[in-house]
Amino acid sequence: MTTQINPYLCFNGNCEEAFTYYKSIFGGEFAGLSRFKDAPVGSGPPVEEKFGNLIMNMSLPIGGNNILMGSDGHPAFPKVPFGKNITLSISTDSKEQADRFFKMLAEGGQAHMPMADMFWGSYFGMCEDKFGMNWMVSVAPQAN
Repeated sequence: MTTQINPYLCFNGNCEEAFTYYKSIFGGEFAGLSRFKDAPVGSGPPVEEKFGNLIMNMSLPIGGNNILMGSDGHPAFPKVPFGKNITLSISTDSKEQADRFFKMLAEGGQAHMPMADMFWGSYFGMCEDKFGMNWMVSVAPQAN
């Protein structure tokens, strides 16, 4: 079983600027970048055209197996308050392991997005644990 935990940072409209800055510090190349306008219709709350270029997901590998990930908060929801703007993203190579992690992390907390197959190919879910920490649990597309 392969498991990896990475920080996931949430911004209020300046994710791309922040990640460009981090790239200038740590080097490397962006491994992924998608914008809210790239999401299929019906895959989430609608996004006004003026917010389409905001970052839905972005990743920057930093040495070895570390990946800094981030996004802008969804424009349909309130701004993300400081202290709630970091999520731990745990990736594993099996749906069974992802389901187990998700169930245990969400117990006593709150499941925000139950585990499900996503349009980008991952098996994915989001929850807050009983201590108020935010988690994303996923299985990479090639592992599904």
